[in-house]
Amino acid sequence: MLAIIRCRMFRLPGLLSKNLKIKIYRNITLPVVLYGCKAWSLTLREERKLRVFENVVLRRIFGPRRDEVTGEWRRLHNEELNDLYSSPNIVRVIKSRRMRWAGHVARMGEERRVYRVLVGKLEGRRPLGRPRSRWWIILGWISRRWDVGIWIGLGWPRIGTGGGRL
Repeated sequence: MLAIIRCRMFRLPGLLSKNLKIKIYRNITLPVVLYGCKAWSLTLREERKLRVFENVVLRRIFGPRRDEVTGEWRRLHNEELNDLYSSPNIVRVIKSRRMRWAGHVARMGEERRVYRVLVGKLEGRRPLGRPRSRWWIILGWISRRWDVGIWIGLGWPRIGTGGGRL
């Protein structure tokens, strides 16, 4: 997913200012990348991939720098990118959003399931296996799928049942 979001507009050198590119990154790219991040369980490998993605985008925004000593162009180091961007990195944003969500859940009432999951006081047990299909759900699915409409009497269609009735 991260490879898709590497926008070409960050490569355009003179058309957009750096401040505008940073605003586009913060307001458009980051929300797309971080959608649903409150429920993610990140591994160290995924955190590293997110940091690499952010550094690639920031390198495209800020461009190369000319070295004072040799006069050659070089890529920016990660510390220089962090100084220039002056915002928390993407992993810190994810962790702060998770903590904010946990605060919302902690303030919920005890009757809410999310609160009980957070506290660890679950009651009862779920049945094992796949949930049973109800016949009215199957009929509704078939009527929508084949546009059958109302079923009257014993005029049941023989659809995908090996010749038998539903």
